[in-house]
Amino acid sequence: MSSSILIIDDNETIREGLAHTVKRMGHVPLKASSGAGGIELFQQNPGIAFVISDLKMDGMDGVAVLQKIKELDPEVPMMIITGFGTVETAVEAMKLGAFDFLTKPFAPELVRLKVERALELRAAHNEKHRLAAHNEYLQDEEKGQFADLVGGSDIMKKVFKTIEKVAKTDSSVFIWGESGTGKELVARAIHNHSKRKDGPFIKVNCGALTETLLESELFGHEKGAFTGAIKTKMGRFELADGGTLFLDEIGDIPMSMQVKLLRALQEQEFERVGGEHAINVDVRIVSATNKDLDKEVAEGRFREDLYYRLHIIPMTLPALRERRDDIGLLVSHFIAKLAPKTNPEVHAIADDALGRFMAYAWPGNVRELENMVEQSLVFAEGSEIGVDALPAQLQGRGDEDRLEVPKEMSLPDILEDLERQLILKAYEKAKGVKTETARLLGIKTSALYYKLEKYEIA
Repeated sequence: MSSSILIIDDNETIREGLAHTVKRMGHVPLKASSGAGGIELFQQNPGIAFVISDLKMDGMDGVAVLQKIKELDPEVPMMIITGFGTVETAVEAMKLGAFDFLTKPFAPELVRLKVERALELRAAHNEKHRLAAHNEYLQDEEKGQFADLVGGSDIMKKVFKTIEKVAKTDSSVFIWGESGTGKELVARAIHNHSKRKDGPFIKVNCGALTETLLESELFGHEKGAFTGAIKTKMGRFELADGGTLFLDEIGDIPMSMQVKLLRALQEQEFERVGGEHAINVDVRIVSATNKDLDKEVAEGRFREDLYYRLHIIPMTLPALRERRDDIGLLVSHFIAKLAPKTNPEVHAIADDALGRFMAYAWPGNVRELENMVEQSLVFAEGSEIGVDALPAQLQGRGDEDRLEVPKEMSLPDILEDLERQLILKAYEKAKGVKTETARLLGIKTSALYYKLEKYEIA
């Protein structure tokens, strides 16, 4: 890639020699015979990537040029040319921010080496700033508004809009989504945007506890209530007073506990295990599950009255395969999040490797994607994640349903080809029924008709 390099020297022979070397490297030399002329050129050409300046010049010397350049652009690297007996002054210039110095006489090979190093430094610095800006964008636009939720697809924009509306109320929210779709993140976002945001956010995993432990976790217990109860313990309902209680995996709660939970929700009061006094709380309930609770109710495994108490505001989170447009954004997000601790040299992913991410089925959704990014970072070499660093599933050795990633194609072409493959698979699975195909793909029927015509599928 060609760069503009400013050369400032009052010696024409040296100035032209440096310009010749820079030009042979494929870069564009800009020449000035004085410090003042160099500053003028620098101001007229904002894309200058590197400055080379003689130290001893009439009028504005190299140190003055350095100070002025750093005022105009603190990030541009600058090299000082010195003569015999002025090396100490050059060292002082480096303390002021010079990138390097070059002692006369010098060979073209040495100039080439120093120019390459300076441009590498500039490129790395630009990339660092680009990533920082991108991460700030993710925080401010995609996830900052909704904690760690990341997404720019239409379906996720609807989720964000729903969160904003729901957060303003105190009604119970019921979140359904496959494992790994971010149900807890949505619950936290609702809490953080509600009037209860200064109160506690307390989580209970209802599927991870036995019935006895779950009752104690939810409602607390008195000292001596059972063997091992050596002191009084507050339950999650008490801890969440004035805030939000998130009941995760609510579909796994035992039937006997469903009755006790329903009473606590209806009356906003309960007794600790082994206690006799009612405790009143002000708690907002957000619950979540990956089970089909309509089916659980129909088959008698979940109380209908509790279901309707929880199911006041329902939300459905899309599976990752239904929002493939977000995969690239999510990969960038997790690289930025995980690379500093896992592999700081990595700041990007190669197009062909990203194509593998785009083609995978993602049964574990966003949680699985984060795990795969972390694995890839561990084995990545260089500044980006390549195909060789990917887990076996993404290399086609662990997923029979993985789509074929075309070789030697640009990323836009890869994504278009993958989209065609996805539509074909869904169309075959739906036996040619277009409304069902659209449902499987998570798109509108009108959009499907356009894509079918575009790819000449039907």
